[in-house]
Amino acid sequence: MSMDLSRLMQQAQQMQRRMNEIEAELAETTYEGNTGGEEGVTVIVSGRNEVQEVRIGEELMDPENREMLQDMVLIAVNDALGKAAAEREQKLGGLTQGMKLPGM
Repeated sequence: MSMDLSRLMQQAQQMQRRMNEIEAELAETTYEGNTGGEEGVTVIVSGRNEVQEVRIGEELMDPENREMLQDMVLIAVNDALGKAAAEREQKLGGLTQGMKLPGM
């Protein structure tokens, strides 16, 4: 029984190391969300879900477009954050597949 526990601990340590590697990789990755193409709104976020950059097309700076601009920024931010979350889930979710961990 102690060999099984030892092997389980070793697997857990390997999984923890791999999770740390993936977290570091994701933290260095950037994700771009866009709405409206070149003349629209683009938002860049990090894998840590921090907004890094917002680009707004010239045409949208007209005061009459303010409400539309706000909506476009919201959509672009959520698009970029969604991409970051999906990749995090894909990369980290695969780590525990096939492992028989108690309670999981």
